Amino acid sequence: MISNVSSPSALGAGALTGATGGADLGKDAFLKLLVAQIQHQDPLKPLEDTQFVTELAQFSALEQTLGINARLDLLATQNQGMANTQIAALAGSRVTVRGSMVTSSGNAGAVQVAFELQGAAESTRVQIVDAEGRVVRTLDLGDRPAGLVQATWDGRNDQGMLLPAGQYRVSVEAKSSGGGAVGVLQESSGLVEAVSFEKGYPLLHLDNGLSVPASELLRVEPKQ
Repeated sequence: MISNVSSPSALGAGALTGATGGADLGKDAFLKLLVAQIQHQDPLKPLEDTQFVTELAQFSALEQTLGINARLDLLATQNQGMANTQIAALAGSRVTVRGSMVTSSGNAGAVQVAFELQGAAESTRVQIVDAEGRVVRTLDLGDRPAGLVQATWDGRNDQGMLLPAGQYRVSVEAKSSGGGAVGVLQESSGLVEAVSFEKGYPLLHLDNGLSVPASELLRVEPKQ
């Protein structure tokens, strides 16, 4: 009669591995199968099954892994929250980002224009374009070495007339000595009016009309 105790061999040695075909188990499923194996183990040979000991070790490792994953998730959430708080603090700061918009005050003040040439240029031309897409001013900067180029626009058109306040787009065309186009990375400066996160990443909204990801941030000026 004692032999009948161990008859459910399907839940004997290697039951957890055999029952699942080697598939990965979640914590609850693993625990249920482990308990079932204990219930059907031969009481006359409780320590003979080395596979059972291995499965206990596997369950312990599973518990540790779940705990580590939970702590890593919590740490990632905390780090993201800290990063978002730091980026939100940029509201009210003047920053420089990659972009092509500038803002004119309409009072003949100097408007900074900056861009980066990816190679030496024999000719460099900057065009100021209004909201209607019209080129209102052309600045010929001549030959320039590779690197950062900074220029100023006085807020006037090619005829010397003061243009109204507003946002203007900067278009840069640079050519090498061989006549080929030189790559240009444009910069834009403005005041951060707001920071939003609804797209899943921080977005900076500038007073010049630009909305750019925080990853495009180049420089931050100290608050006055």
